[in-house]
Amino acid sequence: EKPGVQPSRELNPGLHMINRDKVHYTTLCVRCFYVFACYYIYHCLGVPILADYPDLRKHNNCMASALTPAIYAKLRDRVTSNNWTIDQCIQTGVDNPGHPFIKTVGMVAGDEESYELFAELFDPVIKDRHNGYDPRTMKHPTDLDASKISSGVFDERYVLSSRVRTGRSIRGLSLPPACSRSERREVEKVAVQALSGLRGDLAGRYYSLSEMTELEQQRLIDEHFLFDKPVSPLLTAAGMARDWPDARGIWHNNDKNFLIWINEEDHTRIISMEKGGNMKRVFERFCRGLKQVEHLIQERGWEFMWNERLGYILTCPSNLGTGLRAGVHIRLPKLGKDPRFNKILDNLRLQKRGTGGVDTAAVGDVFDISNNDRLGRSEVELVQMVIDGVNYLIECEKRLEKGQDIKIPAPLPQFRK
Repeated sequence: EKPGVQPSRELNPGLHMINRDKVHYTTLCVRCFYVFACYYIYHCLGVPILADYPDLRKHNNCMASALTPAIYAKLRDRVTSNNWTIDQCIQTGVDNPGHPFIKTVGMVAGDEESYELFAELFDPVIKDRHNGYDPRTMKHPTDLDASKISSGVFDERYVLSSRVRTGRSIRGLSLPPACSRSERREVEKVAVQALSGLRGDLAGRYYSLSEMTELEQQRLIDEHFLFDKPVSPLLTAAGMARDWPDARGIWHNNDKNFLIWINEEDHTRIISMEKGGNMKRVFERFCRGLKQVEHLIQERGWEFMWNERLGYILTCPSNLGTGLRAGVHIRLPKLGKDPRFNKILDNLRLQKRGTGGVDTAAVGDVFDISNNDRLGRSEVELVQMVIDGVNYLIECEKRLEKGQDIKIPAPLPQFRK
């Protein structure tokens, strides 16, 4: 339109709704622009590949924020050696737009090669999810020396239980979204054979989900060990529930404080846990057990997926790096109701879940508090961050009990700073 000329409502639908005394120009939403660009490129320039570009206008996930028609066109015909495509990577994010206030990741890897072959999309998604960690220029540290941990015993009037978990993937086999039945069974075979070599306080036995008795199943349910068939749309859309419960199972030691899930969301999930507040002891057992498991895997000619850019490779980009979640169940009746609680957690790089995990309520004022970060910081750094943060939460709770004020701590530094 020329300056001073009334814009045509036919050519500019909706512009009559704008107060032109205050607003002279406006721009389309970036995602809407992408969709219109796809339409133009396909219909006007004859590029059929973009006819398959997904409609992400209402999506709130990292994949939707990063994917453009140009990236999609570049990656669409690439196929990994295991026949995994970019469309399969993003399908779970296309099918699940996400929560308006909770930004999910929106994509998964089908194999180790996915993170390299489709790096043009995975890298910005990783940077978005991991607070500015740039896998193109940064290297991930690993440190499993539990002796470096300090102040790792919590006041058990507040902390009810402590837990550390991670995931590991076996190199050469497809990840759960893409694995065949034979690959899934191979993961189970390799893991169970390795775990049979654990000795001392780590010695235990394996329970196959498809072979366990009803009595064994009920016992594992009562002890909160048993994982269920995935029902979350994020997991089912990614293909992780296929052939359930074939080649899935749980291994735990005789003391029931060190366990491994096999073929759930990842090839393996290694967990150390116990009641009470001795996080230092839980982490020591975690490090010792994890090192022994890796050694036993290597003795059998296998190894875990790892590289210096991304650390340990897992199915979801959110778990790259350490794959570690160190958490406690903590009772915070006063702080949990304080309007500053969420801001305190954000600044301490901690996340809050309900008593039963994701999307559950806090029963009896008990929260599941854990580290928010996975990538770019070592295992020791993350566990120490949780210890320091939980001790701060306990101190806040004690002050509120006495009627004293609390302060919001300064935010911990992030990569983008």
